[in-house]
Amino acid sequence: MDLQLSDKVALISGSTAGIGLAIATTLAQEGATVIVNGRTSERVNHACDRIRQSVPDAKLQGIAADLGTLAGVELLLQQVPFVNILVNNLGIYGSKAFEDISDEDWMNIWEINVISGVRLSRHYLPLMLKQNWGRIIFISSESALNIPAEMIHYGVTKTAQIALSRGLAETTAGSHVTVNAVLPGPTRSEGVEIFIEGLAKDQNIPLAQVEQEFFTKTRPSSLIQRFASTSEVAALVAFVASPLASAINGAALRVEGGLVRSII
Repeated sequence: MDLQLSDKVALISGSTAGIGLAIATTLAQEGATVIVNGRTSERVNHACDRIRQSVPDAKLQGIAADLGTLAGVELLLQQVPFVNILVNNLGIYGSKAFEDISDEDWMNIWEINVISGVRLSRHYLPLMLKQNWGRIIFISSESALNIPAEMIHYGVTKTAQIALSRGLAETTAGSHVTVNAVLPGPTRSEGVEIFIEGLAKDQNIPLAQVEQEFFTKTRPSSLIQRFASTSEVAALVAFVASPLASAINGAALRVEGGLVRSII
């Protein structure tokens, strides 16, 4: 299927690894000009090299900027004044008991996970509306619906992203601009891979057994009973970014393996 992205410019925040890198790679495969972002030039250059390994003719621009800060956003906007597609993927997470989450922890995760998307959308959305075409996609999480007790602050930011995307979508009524949120579930990113490999080593059990026990004990409601691949998440994002997805607006789209039991 041709997703009709060859004339589009796409920015994916936090795209040097994991889901962000997979999204960048998939959009490059579809012919979009892709702006790869990370905090350091080394990571950005490495990500661009990885994309070119699978997409030799990829149209890429790498920008090192910490988008979890106002200065970093301003630096990027100076270099990229306009895009057709904005994927707000930048995010951090980490397990911590609620009573141990400090004000500093709350403010840090809020600025990175939520305010980075606010700042980028505040700049690009009016320009998309002026051009009467654009896509903004927030990479939220199933944790927005199933707030994890071990990282409440993370879950709160993911819920906020859904609310933010829906609110922004309301401002696009009657236009060809859409704003949506995508909710991945447990995904086999580099960070997850390292985590489960560590568990397997510590417990001296096979990697497959660690994954099986994770879905038996920690995420038993998953219907696929496995980690999704980053490319599976990226495929949904690429479609939502496409002109073919013009009727999808203001939605929270789940790609979490059926883990969330609610039907709405």
